[in-house]
Amino acid sequence: STSFQVGDKVIGIESGKLFYTDGYLRTNYHTSFDHTWKACEQTLADIKATDVTVVKKIAHGSFEAMLNEDKLRIAVEYVESDITEVAVRIGVAGNNYASQTIHSKIKNNLLQILKTD
Repeated sequence: STSFQVGDKVIGIESGKLFYTDGYLRTNYHTSFDHTWKACEQTLADIKATDVTVVKKIAHGSFEAMLNEDKLRIAVEYVESDITEVAVRIGVAGNNYASQTIHSKIKNNLLQILKTD
């Protein structure tokens, strides 16, 4: 994993599916926006996030919440019919490990949703 700074942005390059940039850990889920959105909602409930603010538009949306003492932001963006990008950021500067944990929970919730849909 390599990262470098361009101006005030940190660009990360990582092999695999997770991409870390500007404190956000991003990945594409190969499923619909609606399924991905539901998985994110379920994840926030599972981790008992508080003060949740939701902004949802047609092709993108975000959740902002508090997780213990840290601000959590999850951005969901439609890429194409069965590809949705999710970006997770925890804290001011971002926390790669905590963000990976959130992505794991989103993925598990997504698998549950797809099984029952």
